[in-house]
Amino acid sequence: MKHINVALFVPHAGCPHRCSFCNQKTISGSLRPLCAQEVDAACRIALDSGKVSPESSEIAFFGGSFTAIDSAYMTELLAAADKYIKDGYFKGVRISTRPDCIDREILGVLKSFSVTSIELGAQSMSDKVLSVNERGHTSDDVRNASALIREFGFELGLQMMTGLMGSDRETDLFTGREIIKLCPETVRIYPTVVLENTALAEHLKDGSYIPPSLDETVGVCSELLEMFNDAGIRVIRLGLHSGGGVDGGYLAGAYHPALRELCEGEIYLKKMLSALSGKDKSRSYIIEVSKSALSKAKGQSKRNEKALKNQGFCCIIKGNEFLKEYEIKVKEN
Repeated sequence: MKHINVALFVPHAGCPHRCSFCNQKTISGSLRPLCAQEVDAACRIALDSGKVSPESSEIAFFGGSFTAIDSAYMTELLAAADKYIKDGYFKGVRISTRPDCIDREILGVLKSFSVTSIELGAQSMSDKVLSVNERGHTSDDVRNASALIREFGFELGLQMMTGLMGSDRETDLFTGREIIKLCPETVRIYPTVVLENTALAEHLKDGSYIPPSLDETVGVCSELLEMFNDAGIRVIRLGLHSGGGVDGGYLAGAYHPALRELCEGEIYLKKMLSALSGKDKSRSYIIEVSKSALSKAKGQSKRNEKALKNQGFCCIIKGNEFLKEYEIKVKEN
C-alpha cells in the first residue's frame, strides 16, 4: 500500500485565458473532455491495482481551471468521484484551478463534494511577469484566494513557474519567498518549457524570449527547493511529467526526466563545498550523508564526486543512517 493519486485531466475546460506558455492538450495528452464514466473507470482500475491507501490517496482533477468550468459539468465530475470518498476508498479529492476562480460559493460546493485539497496556479508573484505572460490575474488574487481556501479548511497547494518571459533568478526567488508567506502545505515548481502552438513559441522564434539554460534552472530550483524545505513546505513536484505528449511538443526550456535529482544533487554539492571551505586539500576526507540520499549526494553520473575532485578535494561520500535529509558531516579519512 502506498500514496497514489488517480490523476484526471480536464484540458482547457473553463479556462478564461490562454497564457503565453500554455498548451494543456500537449501537457496532459488529452484531446477531448473528461466524462463521469472515465472518472469511475479510473477509480476502479486504481482500486483493482491494490496500491490505494485510503489514508493518503486522492482523486485529482488537474489540467484546467476546474472551478471555472460549467457548474453542472463540474458537479457531475465531482459526484462521480465523491462516492469513492464516501465509501472510504480514498482520502479526498484534489483539484487545481486559477486564483481568480475562487469565491465563497464555489468553496462551499467543493466542500460538499469531499474536496480536501486545492492547488492554485500562482506561477509568479510578480504582477509584471503575470501581465507579460497573459495570466489574467494579479498576485493579490493569489493572496486573497489562498486566504479563503485556508479559512474554509482546505489543504492549500501553490504552483509556481521559473524562467517565465520577463522573469529572472531574483524574481523567481521573490516568488518563492512570497509563496512561503502564504503557508501552503504543498508546492509544485515547474520550470518554463516552450511547447508548440503557444504564444511563447512565437516569442522564442522571433528572439524576444530566451529560456534559461538547464544549469541556470537547476541553480534557481535548487535554491527554491531548499527554501521550501527549510520552511517545512513539501515540494510534491519539480518539473513536468515525462510523456503525455510533452516530448513531441517540446521546443525549448529545461525539460529533464531527472530534474529534481539534479536540483537535490546541487544542494548537496553546495553544502559539501561549504563544509570543506578552508580545509587542507593535501588531506583526504569522508563526507557522510543520509543513507537514503547517498546517490543524490554523489550526483547524477557521479557529477558531485567529479566536481569535488576538480576543486582539489579527495573525498569519499558515505551513507549514515542517523543523518537527516541534507545533513552532512565531514571528517578526515
